[in-house]
Order: sequence, then structure tokens, then C-alpha cells
Amino acid sequence: MRFVLAIISFVLAAVLMGIGIGQRTIFAGPDEVVAKTSQASPAAVTVIDGSALGAHPQGQTVTLSGATKISAAYGRTTDVLGWVGTTTYNHVTFDEKTGKLVSKVVEGDATEVPTLAGSDLWLKEYNAVDSLQFRANLPDDVSVIAVSNGVDAAPADVTIRWPLDNSTPWSGPLLAAGAALLLLGLGLLIWALTHMRNSRGPRRTPPKQPKMPKLPRQPRYKPKKANAKAIAAPKGRRATRRSIAVVPVLLVGALALTGCTTDILPALTGKAAATPTATATETPTTVVLPPAVTEAQIVSIVRDISTVTAKSDSDLDKKLIATRMTGPALELRLANYTVRKANSKLPGATAILPGPIKLSLPQQTDTWPRSVFVVVQDETDTTVAPMALMLVQADARSNYKVEYATPLAADAVIPGVAAANVGAAQLGLDNKFPQMEPGKIAAAYGDILMKDKASTSYASFQAAGDELRTAVGLAAKQATKKALPKTAKITFTNSPGTGDVIALATNNSGALVTVQLNETETVTPVSSGAAISSKGAVASLLGKAKSTKGIVTTYSDQLLFYVPSAEEPSKIVLLGFTQGLISAKEYKKK
Repeated sequence: MRFVLAIISFVLAAVLMGIGIGQRTIFAGPDEVVAKTSQASPAAVTVIDGSALGAHPQGQTVTLSGATKISAAYGRTTDVLGWVGTTTYNHVTFDEKTGKLVSKVVEGDATEVPTLAGSDLWLKEYNAVDSLQFRANLPDDVSVIAVSNGVDAAPADVTIRWPLDNSTPWSGPLLAAGAALLLLGLGLLIWALTHMRNSRGPRRTPPKQPKMPKLPRQPRYKPKKANAKAIAAPKGRRATRRSIAVVPVLLVGALALTGCTTDILPALTGKAAATPTATATETPTTVVLPPAVTEAQIVSIVRDISTVTAKSDSDLDKKLIATRMTGPALELRLANYTVRKANSKLPGATAILPGPIKLSLPQQTDTWPRSVFVVVQDETDTTVAPMALMLVQADARSNYKVEYATPLAADAVIPGVAAANVGAAQLGLDNKFPQMEPGKIAAAYGDILMKDKASTSYASFQAAGDELRTAVGLAAKQATKKALPKTAKITFTNSPGTGDVIALATNNSGALVTVQLNETETVTPVSSGAAISSKGAVASLLGKAKSTKGIVTTYSDQLLFYVPSAEEPSKIVLLGFTQGLISAKEYKKK
């Protein structure tokens, strides 16, 4: 028996170890899936659709070839197609039936594109010569775009590799079990051999035992014949039917008892079985647009803006600053550069911090133009006020630019807004949800600066903490008039600037609104022969220190407001502002 157990152990060990080794060798599956496509097309752009990239799980390795110079990037599919626009391109998709990549030329009106490098739309960029390969793990809503130089044919040879999980989790346990059975078999074999050796002894033929005498036979007992009719079992066809009839009765009873299950109880009690019914209710779904940018993109954009503005501020480079600023922010920067070129001792514009970002609120949109509200704070220097930036992207091939840059007031409180990965809707100029339509805010606030309490809009805006109203409001204007000599007079006017009015919704149906207000001061001589003197930034822009005609100066106010919802009792609050000189010229009589 010990030998049999040892043999069984050896057989089982061989089987288990063979299966374990086979799983790692001859039975092991492929470690990747490969799909390729190649198309001779003159299109300047190749787009690998997100559905093709996500055809298999666990990420992908993309290889591009077929062009001498290759530039590639990946971003959200809507952004990629927006950048491509009406340009002819190769569209690479995945055919699930054949398991192959399919390339199709999508015809457009244009045949050339600009460079891919440096676009704010891309999550990552790559550059190579002859062949480009990169590894990523992209979701279905992200696509890859590739070009050569924007004019020549884009790389049309595309290969995508997806790794497969060909691991053998049972191989190790099988090998371990086989090894254990092998050791067990060896132990049983040694035990059997030892027992057989110990059990061997002298083998002698035992003596024969004497035979026992036979016992006499007893006489057989013969009973008397009884009455055969009294004890005989019934015979014939009737007797068989009677004995068999007992079994069906018992069987039917057993089946009847076992058949009484809960499935038929309702039928026995006269009640119908309850049948669940599914009721489908159709509810209208609201389409929520994606945020204009991701959080990672916002960090990269703000960092690049900070780098560009720092260099342009240092070099007074008007062309460079125009790549990252527009509207009121650019207007103020250009005027400051002109002033500083004339007088290097004058202060520069407020720097744009690279981060960290304390708040980001992108617009919910998949079209252009786009807006993003960002608050950046310097954690190392508490004396520097947080900077609120309103960034805009005019079209898919333009980068984000700062249109408003406003340091926040000391007691400014940003209302609750949506998370950065959700975004907020941009409100129209005539939206009725806030207390005041965004398009009317600049004119209403300008009226307060001119008339103070006499303004019809005075009650709509919060006066407490409004530093701009203190600096340039009605009281400040009256003080300026009194300080002028009797040989001159001054008039004040203001009007909404040319900057875009941008309003992003808050959680409580209010809005964060950025507007531009231009304030103009006209100083003219009262009597002939008198001259108006100027100094500082005004003299630098004017190009002279005195003027007998008069001087007209324009200051730009970049304003950030919080406008509560129409249902809230609170007032409109000025959260931050930037004021600076943008124009100085001689007065001309109309």
C-alpha cells in the first residue's frame, strides 16, 4: 500500500508541475496586441481617434513614421478637432471586426497648418526625426494629432501596441504543490522500502496438523405437510395486481407531498402569484459641457504666462507681451513700457505670479472663445495681494491670454464656485439671474464714481471696503479741483472700455464679472498764455512737460465684481481692481 501511495504522489506531482511549467511556456498567451495602418496621403495632419487608442485596456504604445520630421501631441478630442478646423487630415480609427486600424482621409478647405508646439490645448507634446514612439494611457475622449512641418505630408504609418495580461497566477501554486507531492512521494517510498526490509525474516514450512475425526451426521428433520390452501400465497394475474398496487399508492403520495412547493401555493390558496413589472420613466437629460481646460493645463498656462510677462517686463518687449496678454491688460502693459522707456525710474506693472493657484474656474464649453478665471497667491510673501486673472482663448490655434489682471482687495471674499473639473457657465450680457445685467455694471459703477449718493445705482453697490471709490470717487475729484491753480480747470468723464465683459456663474446663481471702465481727465488753461504742466508718467506719454492747449489723460480701470443673484438681499461687491494710465495727449477743441 505504501508503494501505491508513493506512485500516486509521483504521478500527481508530475501532472501539477507539468501544468505549471506549461502555463509559463507552451500555454502562455501573447504579451501584446498590435494594430497597424499605412496610407499614402498628402494630408498635412494625422489624427488618431480616441476610440482607436482605447480599443484595448492597459494603455497604449504609439509609433509614428513616414515623415522626416514628426511633431505629435495629445489632447481632448474636441480640442484636437477644433485645432484641425477645416484642414484635410488622415483620420485613424479602429475596426472591431477585423481588429485593425483604418485610415480615412477627411477632406477640408485648407491643406496647411501652423506648428503644433506650444499650444495650450495639448496635454503633452513630442518631437522626433524619422520615427516617434511614446507610451501613454489615454481615455476614449483624448486623441493624438501628428504633423510633419505643417505643409508636407503627415506621418501616415501608425502602429499601436496594447499590453496583454498573460500572467499565470496559478503557475506558482501548481509548481509548489507538485514539489510538495514529490517530496511526499519520496517519503512514502523510503518508508515502504524501510518497512519491507524490516519485515523480512526466516521462512520455514510449518508442520502439518493432524486431521480431526469426522462427526456423525444427524438425521434430517421432515415436517408434516400443512394445509396448502391456508398458507399458500395467492397466484395468478389478480395476485400480481394487488401486490403492485400498493407501490403506486405510496409513490403518488410521496410525489404529492414533495410537489407542494411555494411556487404553487398561491394557486392552491386561490391567490394569483405576484409578478414584478418594470415601469420605465423617461427623464430629460441635461447636457453638461466639459470645462475649457483641465487643472493640469491651467497650472501650465499660468506658469508660462508668468515666464513670458516677466521677460517682456524686463526687456520692455511689446511683441512678446502681446503673445500672452490682450484687451485692457495688454493696453495697460504697453503704456507702461512706453513710459518706462522714456523714464526708467518709473515703476513697472504688477508682476504675474506663477503660482500656486488658489482657485480656478474654467468656462463650460467645447467651442471658442473660452474663458478661465484664476486666483494666484504668493505664499512666501504675505504682503503681496492675491492676483485674479481672467484668461481668454480667442480660437483653437491661439493661446490663452490675460485680459484682466486685478489684485484682490484685502477683505475680498470669493463666493462659492464649482470645482475646476466641473467648470461654470458663462453668462450673457443681458442675463437676468444676477441682480444686475453684466452688460450694465460698468456704466452703473462709473455713475457712482461721478455722483456718489446722487447716482441711481448707489444702493446697488456696497460702499464699505471700496478703495477705488475712495481714491477716485466724487470726493477725490472735488479735492483735485480745489488743488488746481486758478489758471486751469479740470473736467471728469468716464465710459465703459473696449474690454470684453466676462461673467462666470457662481454656485448661488450669482456671477463673477470683469469689466473695463475708462476715466478721462481734461485739464485746460483758463486764460491765454497759461500752460498746463505735467510730470511723471503723464509727461513721458505726452512727450513734453508743458502744454498751452491742455492735457487729456485717460486711466483704465480693470474691475472685478461679485454680483449676487436676484433673490439675494446683499449688494454688488468690488472684489479687486487695477488702475493705470493708458493715454496722455494734448487737448484739441472740437
